[in-house]
Amino acid sequence: MIAHVIGTVAEKFNGSLIVDVHGVGYEVAVAFGDYEKATLGEEIKLYTHHHVREQAQELYGFSTLAAKKLFELLITVQGVGPKAAIAILSIDESENVRNAIANGDAGFVARAGGVGKRIAERVVVDLKDKVGLPLQYNIAGTGVSQTMAHSDEALEALMALGYTLADATKALEGVPTDLSTAERVTEALRNK
Repeated sequence: MIAHVIGTVAEKFNGSLIVDVHGVGYEVAVAFGDYEKATLGEEIKLYTHHHVREQAQELYGFSTLAAKKLFELLITVQGVGPKAAIAILSIDESENVRNAIANGDAGFVARAGGVGKRIAERVVVDLKDKVGLPLQYNIAGTGVSQTMAHSDEALEALMALGYTLADATKALEGVPTDLSTAERVTEALRNK
């Protein structure tokens, strides 16, 4: 299993990057946001999902561990393969996609290319309780939106310690955002 690649972006084409790692080029399919941020000739680190099928082996890459974990949740949904999951993650930043799923916003998910209304609804139903608490709540009927602050670094640190995306999000709920990442992680661990 290839967990991540660190190397130089050698080529960009059709939503994929060729990452040169000491003379070996790895073709890695990425979401639109990561594709746009990648610059030819610059070093990049991508967390990868090594997808093995009967006739092919493919690498899917993500700039954050949280995006990779969300991708892995998405492909557990019946009818969502790796390409559809990348399309869903290409809609917006992975945190915004996660937040839309947590809020039950199937319309947001349906904006992905090749993902119909039925699949989008299945994604929301299957993953709403698995992706963690929404960071932005839309209070129905009032037009009021409440936002919880978050720190991607603290979230990723908890996930690196073995927390699921949902558990890491829940552990950070109520932890003050003005603390350093280390202090936020320590506080989240104490609350568990």
